[in-house]
Amino acid sequence: MKKQYDSKESEKKWKNYWEKNKIYKFNPNSKKPIYSIDTPPPTVSGKMHIGHAFSYAQQDFVVRYRRMQGLNIFYPFGTDDNGLPTERLIEKEKNISAQKLGRKEFIKICLQTLEKELRPKYIQDWKSIAISCDWDIFYTTIDKHSQRISQKSFLDLYKQKREYRKRTPFMWCPECQTAIAQVELEDKEKDSQFIYIKFQTSLNKPITIATTRPELMPACVAIHVHPDDKRYKKFIGKKAKIPFFNREVEIYANKDVDPDFGSGAVYHCTFGDMDDAEWIEKLKIKPIEVMNKDGTFNAKAGKYENLNSKQARKEIIQDLQEKNLITKIEPIHHVVNTHERCGTEIEILMTDQWFIKYLDLKKEFLKQGSKLNWYPKYMKNRYDNWVKGLKYDWCISRQRFFGIPFPVWYCNNCNEILLADEKQLPVDPLIDKPKPCPKCKSKEFTPEKDVLDTWATSSLTPQITASLFPKLSKKLYPSTLRPQAHDIISFWLFNTVAKSYLHNKKNPFKDVVISGWALDPKGKKMSKSKGNIVEPQEMIQQYSADALRFWAASSKLGEDLSFQEKELVAAKKLVNKLWNASNFSFSHLEDYKTKPKKLETIDLWLLEKLNELVKECTEAFERYEYSKTKIETENFFWNTFCDYYLEIIKDRLYNPDKRGKQQKLSAQYTLHISLLTILKLLSPITPFITEEIYQHYYAKKEKCKSIHISEWPKFNKKTTKTEIGDKAIEIISKVRKIKTQNNLSLKTPINLTLDKKDEKLLKPILEDLKAVTNAEINFGKFNIEIV
Repeated sequence: MKKQYDSKESEKKWKNYWEKNKIYKFNPNSKKPIYSIDTPPPTVSGKMHIGHAFSYAQQDFVVRYRRMQGLNIFYPFGTDDNGLPTERLIEKEKNISAQKLGRKEFIKICLQTLEKELRPKYIQDWKSIAISCDWDIFYTTIDKHSQRISQKSFLDLYKQKREYRKRTPFMWCPECQTAIAQVELEDKEKDSQFIYIKFQTSLNKPITIATTRPELMPACVAIHVHPDDKRYKKFIGKKAKIPFFNREVEIYANKDVDPDFGSGAVYHCTFGDMDDAEWIEKLKIKPIEVMNKDGTFNAKAGKYENLNSKQARKEIIQDLQEKNLITKIEPIHHVVNTHERCGTEIEILMTDQWFIKYLDLKKEFLKQGSKLNWYPKYMKNRYDNWVKGLKYDWCISRQRFFGIPFPVWYCNNCNEILLADEKQLPVDPLIDKPKPCPKCKSKEFTPEKDVLDTWATSSLTPQITASLFPKLSKKLYPSTLRPQAHDIISFWLFNTVAKSYLHNKKNPFKDVVISGWALDPKGKKMSKSKGNIVEPQEMIQQYSADALRFWAASSKLGEDLSFQEKELVAAKKLVNKLWNASNFSFSHLEDYKTKPKKLETIDLWLLEKLNELVKECTEAFERYEYSKTKIETENFFWNTFCDYYLEIIKDRLYNPDKRGKQQKLSAQYTLHISLLTILKLLSPITPFITEEIYQHYYAKKEKCKSIHISEWPKFNKKTTKTEIGDKAIEIISKVRKIKTQNNLSLKTPINLTLDKKDEKLLKPILEDLKAVTNAEINFGKFNIEIV
C-alpha cells in the first residue's frame, strides 16, 4: 500500500470497478430472498444538493448492510423529470417560454435537454457519493413505461368512479398558471393590513366590513354576519351596495363567521379563499369571475382591469379613502397560502379540473398507515395528522405542457368522455385518435390538453419498478423499504399509500425509514437567497465522498442535522487513520498463514470486545439505526483498537524471538480478524476506503470480488468475561496520564506497583503490560515511580 491515501484516485477507480464487475447487479434468477427498495426518484433540478447527499447516503447505508447479509438487492434508480419543476428549470436554462414556443416544440426541447445535458450530469452526482443502485434498472417518470403505468392508473380509477372532472373554484398559481393540490401549499407569514370599509345598506345605515383583500371588491357577492351578533341582526336579509360597482348584494346570517374577528362582518368575494368557494356552493350564489389566469384583473373589474393584485389593492384603497369609505387601517401579521414550487401567493379561480375522490377513505388510509413499520415510530403522527386534515379531493390535472397526458378526449357532438383503450397506452390525445364515440358514434372530438400532476405518477414508483420484471412482480411489490425525507410524507408517502390502496387494497411497502433535513451550521434551512448553501460536490472534492457520507451517518433517524465542516475534517482524519493502521497491520501480516493453537489472553479480550461490537452494530442496523453503528465502530477503532490494542501487541510483533512465535501468531490472527471486521462494519458508511484496503489484502484471502458483497460479520451470542482486558486498559491509562502530566515520553521507563488483589487476574498479561508501559512490575499498593 502507498504511504498516503489518495481519495480522488480511489473513488474513480472503484466506481469504475463496481460498474464494470456489476457488483450491485440485481439477479432476477437468484433464489436468495429479495430485498426491494422503493428508491425516491429525485427531481431533476440541475445538480444534487446537500440534502440529497444526506438522505440518499443514509438509505444506502441500509442497502449495503442488507447486501452483505446475502440478500438479493433490488435497488433501482429513477429520476422525477416531468411536470412543473422540469418545465421551469428548462425555461430558465434555455431562456425560453413554453407558452411562446408552443407545446410540441417545447416538449421536444425538454426531452433533448434532459437526455443529453441535465440527466447524465445529475446521475453522476449520485454515483459520486457511491449510491449502490443497479444502474441498469433505471427509469424516468416521463419515459414510455412510466407513462403507460400512470395512464393505466387513471383508466382504472375512472372505471372505479374514483375520478371526476368538474368546473369548480380551486387553488391556482398565477405565476405557474396551473391548478395545484392541497399538498403543494406552503404557509408563509407576512405583514399586511386589515382595511375597514363602509358599505351603504337598504336600512340607510352603513355596515363595516374588514378585509385584507379590498382589490376583490369587484367580485363581492354577499356579506355574512353571525346570526347571534346583536350588532348586525337588523341587517340580516337586507341589501348592501358595493362601492364603485353599482351593485347590491344580500347580507346573510352565517354561523361560520367569527364575531370577534375584524369587524364581525365578512365580505364574500369570488374568491378570496376556499371558504368563499364553500359558501358559494352552500348558498347557490353565482360567482363573479374577475381574475385572469395570470393574476391580473379582467374587464369585470372596471377601471382596475389589467392590474395585478398588488397594483389593484393600492389603487382601490386610494379610491376608497377619497370617498371617506375607509374607517380604519389596522396592521396585521398573518399566514397566507403560497405555491411551494415558486413561493407565489395562490388565488382561487373557477377552472375545469380532474380530481381523484378519496375524502371518504380517510379512515382506511389511517388503517393502512398503522400497518406500516415506521422508523422512527413518531413519524407516523405526521402521516396521521395529514390524513385527518385533508379537506379536498386530489386535484390531478395541471395546465402545463411537459407531463404525462390524460388518455382522454371529449366528444364534440354529445360531450361524452372518451377514454383510450388500455392496449393503446401510452397515448397523447393531441396526436393519437380515439375510437368513435360509443354513445353517438361521432368521430369529431376535442383532446384533453392538461397533463397529470407529477405526484400522480411518482406515487406509482413501486408499481413502475416492479413491472419492469413481470415474472417477479409479486416478490417486488410491495417493496420491502421506502426511504424518504420527512418533508414529503404528505406528498409522496401518502399519495403512494393512497394509490396502492385504491388499486390493490394493500400497502405499497413494509418498512418506512424517514430521514431529516440537512441544515446550515446555525440550524437554518439552506436556500440560495440566504446564501447559506453547501455544495456537496465541493465537499467531496475537498474531503472525499467517504467523509461526506460519514457526516451523514451522524444523524439519528428522522432528525435534522446541521452541517458542520469540522465533522468532515474529523471524518477525513478517520479515513487517514484507517489507512495508516492498515498499513501497519499488513506489514506484520506478510508471513501470517494459519490460526494459532492457542490465543493469548489479551487477544481473546479484544475478540470478545469485537464480538460485542458486531452484535451492537448488527442489532442497530436491524432497527435502521446506522448512526449507532457509526459511533460504536468509530469509538472502537480509535480507542480500543488503535490507542490500546495495537500498542499492546507491538512487542510480540517486533520481538518474536523474545516473546515466542506462538505469541506473535496469536497477535497476527487477532489483528487479521479485527481489522477485517472493522472494515466490514464501516463499509456501508465509507465504501471507498474500505474497498481500497480490502482489495489490497483481504479480497484474495476471502476469494471475493468486493467487500460490499462479502459476508457481514457474525457474532457469538455467548459472551465471555472481559475483566482482565478492561483492567489492563485502566492501568495503561493511568500510566499514560502520569507520564503526560510530567512531560515525559511514553517510552520513559518506570517502576509500576500494582494492587496485590489483582495479581492473579493480571498474571496472564504481565508481559504485555510490561512492554506497553515500559515498566518493571511488582504487586503491593498501587504506585508509579519514574526511573
